[in-house]
Amino acid sequence: MTPQTITAAASGTWTLGDLAVHRIGLGAMRLTQNGEAFAADAAPRDRGQAIGVLRRAVELGVNHIDTAAFYFSSLRSANELINRALGAPYPEDLVITTKVGPGRDPSGAWLPHAGPKELRGQVEENLRQLGRDHLDVVNLRIVGTASIAERFGALARLRDAGLIRHLGLSNITPDHLDEARAIAPVVCVQNPYGIGVRPEQDAFVRTCGEKGVAFVPFYAIAGVGRESGATGVEGEEVRAVARAHGASPAQVRLAWTLHRGPHVLAIPGTGDPDHLAANVAAGALRLSEDELALLDRLHQSRT
Repeated sequence: MTPQTITAAASGTWTLGDLAVHRIGLGAMRLTQNGEAFAADAAPRDRGQAIGVLRRAVELGVNHIDTAAFYFSSLRSANELINRALGAPYPEDLVITTKVGPGRDPSGAWLPHAGPKELRGQVEENLRQLGRDHLDVVNLRIVGTASIAERFGALARLRDAGLIRHLGLSNITPDHLDEARAIAPVVCVQNPYGIGVRPEQDAFVRTCGEKGVAFVPFYAIAGVGRESGATGVEGEEVRAVARAHGASPAQVRLAWTLHRGPHVLAIPGTGDPDHLAANVAAGALRLSEDELALLDRLHQSRT
């Protein structure tokens, strides 16, 4: 697909609470460095290139950016790059989603996940780095299956105080969603998902749609490569669909994700301007019923 004239509007829209976003967004994790995310030996990404990608994303109609204060390398912070590129003032329609729960010390080492008392500090750090007086959407990222009531309740109180507009969840089970919704409204769920990635989540994806909750997959392109990025090894099914559309396998993966339902959003991460344009163009890729069936069989074969 030729990406130059295609904008994020081609992907359609969804509303996070009262905030309308295009269904193709941008993940900020890869803005800070080249190579594997969070790798201590990865080279910092060129600052000008990262800022250029953010500005170009907005020019292409991207109005949903996913970030976190723990997205940083030795010389780059995703939040501060976003602030520098787009802030003072931010575009009125731009929605910035961030995550709390995990944390890293200045050396980059991971810290224990934040408890209820530490979450306010993480929210305030995101506010400071982004230069905002409130956060549009804050996702509580979970590890494990234990109750989230105390931590989500702490974020709900920060929402009531005006520091947060909407709440979401990341890396959760269906029980977590039910538990959280009993405390405060949930506008989105971020979980790993894509062709061949967590096919057991298919029912949960549908359930989110039935409840009016956006489902926002991460690793939709990278798949099993996770933080390392796409492995470059593709099944013949994906390659055949890509050839039929003059598209890349990554674009087919994004398009399949968006076809899972109108509530499914995409936040492919990149610091490369060409990859950005291609990712946005994937929002215009329409797959046939036969192509979807072919890719669905591949997806289910990975159980």
